Amino acid sequence: MKNFLKSAVITMAMLPVLLSCNSVQAAREIADDQSMITDERVQHRSYTFEPTGETLPYAVFVPTSYTSGSPSPLVVSLHGLGRTYDWLMGYDGLLDYAEAYGFIVVTPLGYVRRGWYGSRPTETAVHAEHSEADVMNVIALVRNEFSVDEERTYLWGHSMGGAGTYHIAVRNPGMFAALAVAAPAPRADLSPTVLSPIRDTPILVLQGTEDELVPVERTRQWVAAMRSLGMPHLYIELEGADHTDFIASNRTNMRKVMNFFDTVGARR
Repeated sequence: MKNFLKSAVITMAMLPVLLSCNSVQAAREIADDQSMITDERVQHRSYTFEPTGETLPYAVFVPTSYTSGSPSPLVVSLHGLGRTYDWLMGYDGLLDYAEAYGFIVVTPLGYVRRGWYGSRPTETAVHAEHSEADVMNVIALVRNEFSVDEERTYLWGHSMGGAGTYHIAVRNPGMFAALAVAAPAPRADLSPTVLSPIRDTPILVLQGTEDELVPVERTRQWVAAMRSLGMPHLYIELEGADHTDFIASNRTNMRKVMNFFDTVGARR
């Protein structure tokens, strides 16, 4: 990545709050709250997660065009497996295009770095539930703090975040004006027919043919299901592209995501 991705300094303040010797809370790690992005345009925030009393982090970008009282579109961005909560803020071009299109961007943690946003079981069972809840809490926090256009709220994710995008959108049909996934990693035994509740929601799918973590054939199956459901979709298959760099370090592909959201516009 670029030079704004630097090693984080971990302090005692980053230790998770343990209300008891509960094994669920103890399973969280210091690294779950780690921040990696030092770009001055990114605001690092936190809030108290009521089910456990822990302090959870999230990151926000607000375009310079933002004016309180004038609703702005919101892009909710879900990171990949093991990444920090602010990791996507460092994707090449994401903030530049968010500025150009006037998008607020928020990146939740998902409770832990491997929580899967509720899209599959986790080693510590309650983490999946907490991961999904954290995303929804952060969306509510941003809506409460900023003037957000609820008709132009978008959701996207990379890898694990792509699986989370499918899951959270299906659990909240009608909430998002459009979706995007890059190298999405839903669990192998999940049928793509689960997308039926969001068959009217436009989606952009980006996938590389040389992805060693997410087989291109699996993504093709999901796209075929979208076609069968009559789901408005745009599938871009990138010949020779890998799992990460094709979106994290490629401004052209990052722009496709942001331009898709801008083009789709408001919720139908």
